[in-house]
Amino acid sequence: MKRGGGVHTVPAASARGWWNKLDGRVLSRHRLKSEAVAAGREIARGLRVEHSIHREDGQISEKNSYGNDPCPPKDGR
Repeated sequence: MKRGGGVHTVPAASARGWWNKLDGRVLSRHRLKSEAVAAGREIARGLRVEHSIHREDGQISEKNSYGNDPCPPKDGR
């Protein structure tokens, strides 16, 4: 099943902690950001989608693609 938006690791909206979301749905909840990032990475790899990691202010700090990247690097690696 292909997902358009990918997995987002975001700060929890109403409580302390971090969530992994896909298409607006919360997939997992974690106390620490490092735990949420690791879980989000595994989910994104399994679904072959992009993983976006957000900062506490909501801005995206990092993106990793685990699927068919529409903009692959041009350096040949």
